[in-house]
Amino acid sequence: MRRFGNVPDLEKKYVRRPGVYAILTRGDQILLTYQEEPDFEFQLPGGGIDQGENSIQALHREVLEETGWLISKPRFLGVYKRFVYMPEYKIYAEKVCKIYNAIPSLKTSNILEKGHSARLHQLPDNLSVATAKTKPPPKAGVPKAQRECDLVSTP
Repeated sequence: MRRFGNVPDLEKKYVRRPGVYAILTRGDQILLTYQEEPDFEFQLPGGGIDQGENSIQALHREVLEETGWLISKPRFLGVYKRFVYMPEYKIYAEKVCKIYNAIPSLKTSNILEKGHSARLHQLPDNLSVATAKTKPPPKAGVPKAQRECDLVSTP
């Protein structure tokens, strides 16, 4: 499995944290979330898979919580892992990130998760879901914001 970010610190104990994240495209737009804390950042909607959930159930729940949108046609794109400290849980985590493409189909509610906002953004001319699926992942030395599994773009 491909790894992004830092190599694991052998002196730390990591808790495995499976998660799902969505590239949500609608025509030439992408639905992104913005999280205020612990860092200000644009993110792919998504998060951890709860006990008793499968990946698709978690994907629907996380997208609804973070964007207020229902999604349709989820399609698996790939998976990777990264080793991080998660200050909100006070743990070192081995995050196993499954990435899906889906269509935001219906705005049903306000965002349920505190500190998040979401809106549709115009995709840059040089980026499409087709190129996002086929481009190789960034190599070491790429800025942190482009390595994070929760982030999708930087200026």
